[in-house]
Amino acid sequence: MNQPISTEQGDINASPLRKAYSDSLDEQTKHWIKEDASYFLHQALSTPVMNVLSKTEGPFIHDLNGKAYLDLHGNGVHNAGFSNPDVIKAVIEQLQQSLAFTPRRYTNIPAIQLAKKLVEVTPVGLDRVLFCPGGSEAIEMALMLAKQVTGKWKTISYWDAYHGTGFQASSVGGEEHFSTGNGPMVPGNFHVEFPNYYRNPWGWTDEEAIDKEYLRQIKIILQRNPDMAAIIGEPISATPVVPSKNYWLQVQELCNQYGMLLIFDEIIEGFGRTGKLFASEHFVTPDVLVLGKTLGGGLLPFAGIVTREEYNVLQHRSIGHFTHEKNPLCATAGLATINYLEEHAVVQNAADMGDYLMDQLLALKELYPLIGNIAGKGLHMGIDLVKDQTTKERACKEAEELMYFCMNEGVAFKLIEGNIITIRPALTITKDHCDMIVTALRKGFENITR
Repeated sequence: MNQPISTEQGDINASPLRKAYSDSLDEQTKHWIKEDASYFLHQALSTPVMNVLSKTEGPFIHDLNGKAYLDLHGNGVHNAGFSNPDVIKAVIEQLQQSLAFTPRRYTNIPAIQLAKKLVEVTPVGLDRVLFCPGGSEAIEMALMLAKQVTGKWKTISYWDAYHGTGFQASSVGGEEHFSTGNGPMVPGNFHVEFPNYYRNPWGWTDEEAIDKEYLRQIKIILQRNPDMAAIIGEPISATPVVPSKNYWLQVQELCNQYGMLLIFDEIIEGFGRTGKLFASEHFVTPDVLVLGKTLGGGLLPFAGIVTREEYNVLQHRSIGHFTHEKNPLCATAGLATINYLEEHAVVQNAADMGDYLMDQLLALKELYPLIGNIAGKGLHMGIDLVKDQTTKERACKEAEELMYFCMNEGVAFKLIEGNIITIRPALTITKDHCDMIVTALRKGFENITR
């Protein structure tokens, strides 16, 4: 099948440049990539794979030849660094206690301790917790909670957002890639555009005017659909695009006015990514906070929701009926991760290194017209590459060339929407690591402009 490959969530993985990169790999790596292709179902965004890893440690991934790459993606699990020794130690000790699983209808101390810790560290007013195996399931729980609590069934979410691949999660998600061919999706989902101050259809730059126009889309839907249960979105998009605080204040007002719940998906942005422990702290406190990825410490899949005491009214229903709902091993990893972030001031490091790196990237922007815009908070950044500063035409070919050049320099990142370099390293990085990123990018830009 020669279908076009989506670039919304990933790289152009069937291009001549990808083939050239693959051809340059050594025979042992090629062998294992071929084995991978022989047994796994092929799917876009992960087939063919880029390389074969032998180790992931700290902010680095290592291939079979021992070459280290500073990883700027990490699937969002590596806020405390890959293979964090404190987390591994805690998990091993939990295994040695012969308590690696708890059947439903029972509980365990690690699960209770993690739930208590989340109530302590999340924004004030979020007091109740539910766990589940992964982010898609956590989104499902949040949406079911909103529908059960409000007695309504419709939702508003954002185009181009990814919330998971479950049916309800992909229904509220705004990417065609995860819905086409699946038949009717979960009904009642309305989508609006996420506020964008660099790329908006009007070419405006006035933040207040832009917010007003994007909010108008929500108001039009609400006027015609009063039976709305929730608005769900990422406080800062994965691209990333950073809305104004005013935008989210206005959205929260609309939620209060129409009796909806505000759900924030912080599966990527939670646990320090944006320079605060939770991205919502830059804006407003939602009714439901969805967490995942780093919650499992980069070792185990784990996710969950934290919500308000007043929504603890579903004793007659089950919205999180999962086998690993209170898995003590996953809970141990989550608690050890949060403790590590606190004890080592990792969130403050994310803020400091984010400022340091942003200053250097903005200096690059002054040198290379290929850089159209740089956005982000903390260590959650995106570099929008353009062919022309005025038209803002996306420089997809150049972005791909830059990606492979930087791979050879030992810096690995992911592209979103074909032209946006996403920078999401481990939050434990140092100034030397930031300099490594900037040096690789500078060399890459020089190579392209030559």
